[in-house]
Amino acid sequence: MEKNRKPDMVDRLIDQWRGERPDLELGAMALIARLKRCSQLIGPRLDKIYREHDLSAGDFDVLATLRRSGEPYCLSPTDLFDSLLLTSGTMTHRLKKLEAKGWIQRLPNVLDARSLLVALTDDGFKLIDDVVSAHVNNEEDILRSLDADARARLDAGLRELLSILEAG
Repeated sequence: MEKNRKPDMVDRLIDQWRGERPDLELGAMALIARLKRCSQLIGPRLDKIYREHDLSAGDFDVLATLRRSGEPYCLSPTDLFDSLLLTSGTMTHRLKKLEAKGWIQRLPNVLDARSLLVALTDDGFKLIDDVVSAHVNNEEDILRSLDADARARLDAGLRELLSILEAG
């Protein structure tokens, strides 16, 4: 452990395992535990912003995916659930909820009469633009105590890990 650094809950967990299983190399366990703990602590801070706008994290993901798709802010349900790694049943439920709130609409697909497209409404566009601004500010607040070098190192390490994991 680095000098001048206060032990965190993972340090305590690892110390306990060292006492019980000194034969194990615990570096990977410590890293994974810290990733999981960060996720546990970040999630509620992100959810707070969504709740302030009457959204769930899943609602945010759908609206943000449509918004970042560019004009006309419209995708097929298949493209949406592929992008968000959701089942079609989960996507259907989420789309019905967002449509009932007036944030999306389903439109006929002029290229394929058998299917519909999902599009942001004007209200949905305004909402997601407001929420994305609040979301980005919130993310900045979460990472504010990390300087640019620490952020760059963290980003590089996480990018490398993600690349390895996605490659299977």
